[in-house]
Amino acid sequence: MAVSNEPIIQATELQKTFFDFWHRPKAQAVRGIDLKICKGQVFGLLGPNGSGKSTTVKMILGLLSPSAGSLKVMGQKPRHVNTKMQIGYLPEETYLYKYLTARETLEFYGSLFKLSKQQCRKRTNELLEMVGLSDAANRYVGEYSKGMARRIGLAQALINDPELIILDEPTSGLDPIGCREVKDIIQTLRNRGKTVLLCSHLLADVEDLCDEVAIMYGGKVRASGELKDLLRVHNQTRIVTDHLSESTLDQIKALIQKEIESPDLVQVDHPAVTLEDYFLKIVREARNDNQSTYGAQSNGQIAKFLKSEESTGHAILEKLHKPEKEEVVEESEQQTENVDVQRLENLQTNENVETTVKVQEDQNKEMTIEEKKNKSDEISNLLKK
Repeated sequence: MAVSNEPIIQATELQKTFFDFWHRPKAQAVRGIDLKICKGQVFGLLGPNGSGKSTTVKMILGLLSPSAGSLKVMGQKPRHVNTKMQIGYLPEETYLYKYLTARETLEFYGSLFKLSKQQCRKRTNELLEMVGLSDAANRYVGEYSKGMARRIGLAQALINDPELIILDEPTSGLDPIGCREVKDIIQTLRNRGKTVLLCSHLLADVEDLCDEVAIMYGGKVRASGELKDLLRVHNQTRIVTDHLSESTLDQIKALIQKEIESPDLVQVDHPAVTLEDYFLKIVREARNDNQSTYGAQSNGQIAKFLKSEESTGHAILEKLHKPEKEEVVEESEQQTENVDVQRLENLQTNENVETTVKVQEDQNKEMTIEEKKNKSDEISNLLKK
C-alpha cells in the first residue's frame, strides 16, 4: 500500500527539559525537533545512547509531557484515550507478569482493550502461532528465555490490531529466524497501511525495512529523509548483469577506461548474498529434512486478523460504546473454570490450615511461658518462707 500524506505523528519544535528538586534545568533531552511520520510508513528513529530517542518515544506515548513545542498523534494530543487505544508498544525491555502463562498474558492485554472473549481467544491463538509459541503457550512467562519473552512481547503489542506500532529494539535477543519473522510481520503491517515507528541499533534491520529515517544526536535531528536518498553514492555507478565471459569483461573495462580519468577505479566482482539469507537457507534445508528441534518454531504465517482489513482500531473504538452481549461459554470452558475455582478453594483451605497451626503453636508458646512464670513465683515464695 502506498504511503499516505496523512500525518500520524506531527512534532514541531518539540522540546523536553528535565528539572531537579529546586526546578533548576538539569538536562535538555530533546532540543526543538521536527518530525512528520505519515500513515503507512515504516519510520526509523536512530541515534546513539543518550541522544533523546527514548524521551521522544515516551512523549509520543503520552508518558512524558513536552516542555515546549507541539506534538500530535493521529490528530490528537498523545494522552487522548482514543489515541492510546490505537497504539501498540513493544518496549526495549520486556516487562511481563512472570506468573502468567503466555496465553493468559495475551488474554489479559486483550481484556484491557475490551475485546470480546471469542475475539480475544481467536487473536491469542493466531498470535501464539505467528510468534512460534503455541507449544509453550501454557508455560509461565517467567520461565521464558529472552528471545521467547521478546516474541510474546511483540504479540501483546499487536493484540489490539493498532494503527500505530512503536517497536523499540524488536529483534533484540532473537535468533536470525526470529529476526526475519519480525521483519515479515512489519512488512505485512506496512502493506495494510499501518504505521510503524522503529527504534533499533541494528542498522541492517533499519536498512531493510524503513522508508524514512531520522538520526538524532544531542537531542537534535542531525539528518532525516528517505533512506534510499541518504545512502545513495552519487559519484559512483554500479552495473549488475548475468555472468559475462572474460573477453566481454575486457571490452567493457576498455570502454569504461576511456570515459573516466582514473582507470584504477574500475572494479569487477560478483554479487554476494547476505549472511542472514545464507543462514536462513541452511535452516530451511534442515527443516525440509525433518530435523527435530526443541526451540521456538513458527510456520512463517502472519496472524489472520493482522492481514484482514475488517478489524481496525476504529472498529474497536466503536465496540467500546456498545454494551457487550453475554457469550455462551462452551462446556469444556466451564469445566476448566470449575477446575480453576476448585484449585483456588484448595489453596484457600491450605492457607487456613497453616494459619490455624501457627495460632496453635503461638498458644503453646504462650502456655509454656506462663508455666515458667508460675514456677518462678513458687520458688520465690519458698525462699521468702
